[in-house]
Amino acid sequence: MGEKNEIRLAMVESSFADIIWEHEPVPSGELVKLCEEKLNWKKSTTYTVLRKLCERGIFQNVDGIVTSILSKEEVQVAQSEQFLSETFGGSLPAFIAAFASKNKLSKEDISEISKMIDSIGEE
Repeated sequence: MGEKNEIRLAMVESSFADIIWEHEPVPSGELVKLCEEKLNWKKSTTYTVLRKLCERGIFQNVDGIVTSILSKEEVQVAQSEQFLSETFGGSLPAFIAAFASKNKLSKEDISEISKMIDSIGEE
């Protein structure tokens, strides 16, 4: 996998990645057709974005078959970690405090967060 800052997906890359995750393993020719239908992309655009995401270690194109190296969940976790690191110095409590100051947490939210924290402590 590449450096951490290479995992972040732009919005258009995210739409493209969703197509791959939904259809993998997908022949590259079929991927071109799917991107033409869903994103209105030309063949060259599909291959350019695919190459970039392969270089970043998210997908692979082996013998014309495109598959993921990282799952959607793994990419989402990496992006979340990057955001937390860049915006809140890696501090989850700082993020929660900032979030809670703008968004009132319900009793159910607080209970669920507490249960998650308790379960992590048990591991």
